Amino acid sequence: MEKKTVQEWKEIVQPALTSKCDEFRLIGYQDISEDEIWNCLEEKVWKGNPVKRLYEVTADIFHLPSSTYMNYKRVGALKVDKNDLMSSIEALNQKK
Repeated sequence: MEKKTVQEWKEIVQPALTSKCDEFRLIGYQDISEDEIWNCLEEKVWKGNPVKRLYEVTADIFHLPSSTYMNYKRVGALKVDKNDLMSSIEALNQKK
């Protein structure tokens, strides 16, 4: 079996990403995309573009729990809010 980095498998596993996206929509996550699922997997599951076989990458996609995805989204939202807060503080300090 051939091994590649997960990034090299992305185009081939697109149908699995679409399927996972549809699954999440069925359970109520309407604003979701294949790219968001892929980014979540890169950050939470794969970390560092590891070398894997095709079936391993596909299994990782299908086994991604909605709780992992939601934690990924929450942390992302907190990072954005923190940056916005810092921007607001800096703007206020510049006005003084």
